[in-house]
Amino acid sequence: MMQFSFADRVALITGGASGLGRATALAFAEAGAHVVISDVNDRDGQALCQQIQDAGGDARYVRADVSDQEEVMHLVEAAAAAHGRIDFALNNAGIGGEQALTGDYSEATWQRVLAVNLTGVWYCMKAEITQMLTQEAVGEQRGVIVNLASIAGLIGAPYLSAYAAAKHGVVGLTKTAALEYVRQGIRINAVCPGWTDTPMVSGVTGTDAAATQRMLAGIPARRLGKPEEVAAAVLYLCSEPAAFITGHPLVLDGGIVAG
Repeated sequence: MMQFSFADRVALITGGASGLGRATALAFAEAGAHVVISDVNDRDGQALCQQIQDAGGDARYVRADVSDQEEVMHLVEAAAAAHGRIDFALNNAGIGGEQALTGDYSEATWQRVLAVNLTGVWYCMKAEITQMLTQEAVGEQRGVIVNLASIAGLIGAPYLSAYAAAKHGVVGLTKTAALEYVRQGIRINAVCPGWTDTPMVSGVTGTDAAATQRMLAGIPARRLGKPEEVAAAVLYLCSEPAAFITGHPLVLDGGIVAG
């Protein structure tokens, strides 16, 4: 992984107990940042904090359901109260929803996916931006926000209509907010992973070897992405060398969108 130094900086990560959030929390901690991990999976979130602390890093866990605005506000307030500021935020919490044709998709699942994957990102951004605007700039920036989108936010995703709709919304929200706040020292970008080796993707294929092979056949690189690769992209977007990047959906997909 690329080497970054974020000593004494503060990183907030939602959905941080597993998958891409977990990998990014570990990467920020290794780079010296104070890490605030949030999730609804208390056991794994607290265990990750302990792992970081045992390795000499600083981490704390704050439970929050991102679909609940009050819980999100409490999360951001708690992170800022603990460290005085929030330098970086990865809005990563998300769910996959069911797999079904658009005409057969259940309303309840549609509403839940949109509530977590899109409205939850908006709630987080509202609270994070409000906090970052109160902060003194470090270098050129008061803060950096990275939203977890997906290649499903750029292209169609058959049988995942709610997920694709939410992720397209995240990309549009990212671009809009980036334009609104760039002159105030807040950069906002998105990462758009393709199929990556995470529990969410494992849940799609399960133990079906044929399904896994079909997935790999659709990836020009013929492999899954690694969570650490996405984490490195997030840290890069938060770094000073990326100071001129805002409003950008960064694709990490082994070539799928290029095809």
